[in-house]
Amino acid sequence: MHGETSLSSVKAVREEFESKLAAKGEAAKQIGDELFGFAAILDGDASLERSLTDPARLAEDKVALVTKILDGKVDPLTLEIVQAVTAKRWSRPDHIANAIEDIAVDALLADADARGVTAQVSFQLADLHSQLLNLPVVRQRLSDTHATPEQRVRFINTLLEGQPIDPITLDLAQHATRELRNRRYLSTINWLIDVITEHRGRSMVTVTSAVPLKDEQIVRIKDAYRRKLNRNVYVNCVVDPRVLGGMRLQVGSEVTDNTVAAQLQNLKRAVA
Repeated sequence: MHGETSLSSVKAVREEFESKLAAKGEAAKQIGDELFGFAAILDGDASLERSLTDPARLAEDKVALVTKILDGKVDPLTLEIVQAVTAKRWSRPDHIANAIEDIAVDALLADADARGVTAQVSFQLADLHSQLLNLPVVRQRLSDTHATPEQRVRFINTLLEGQPIDPITLDLAQHATRELRNRRYLSTINWLIDVITEHRGRSMVTVTSAVPLKDEQIVRIKDAYRRKLNRNVYVNCVVDPRVLGGMRLQVGSEVTDNTVAAQLQNLKRAVA
């Protein structure tokens, strides 16, 4: 999300409801699912998005509109959150759905926090990311805009069937394919991992290498990034033989690529 107005608005709403979602405990999952549902409604109705973000329209009118749509159909806290979001100003119409999605993730993490499984959810999503990295056909099906959301969700359910994953992990994995929102599946999973690690007051360093890293290498990477970022870090190791050698390190959008594959690609461009 870009735009100072939108960034300020979503930050204010997330801070306003952080304690209320935490107080919901495990019941916060319902709030998250309902918010995901409303974000999907906005994604499918551009005229509604414009109505709810029209700067010329009174905030009271916009709040009345969402109240008419949702009152009695969702948890009171879900309605309160949507009303608060609607009353804010947004740089672009589609930013309101982005904000609803962000708060939905916050709600699911409140459930995970209450059960003490937030770190587990992060690790499980990182493992899913690693498993899909070398499965381009599978990734394409999870991002296939020609398939219905229901078909994509059934596919991810089949992939994960029998795996011991937390319900929040499954919920997030399903959301990533149900609501593509002009994103690729792995990009959304990577974003969710970043959100969770930030939520835990940590950063995730994803290290891609051709062979498994040794324990001492992981310790050195962790220590280096802890000093660089001045916070605790978690190292997510991904083995991808296609990089040939070296390492690719990513923290958020910052990438340091020292792999042999990247160097060969750079050489090819230089020669061309």
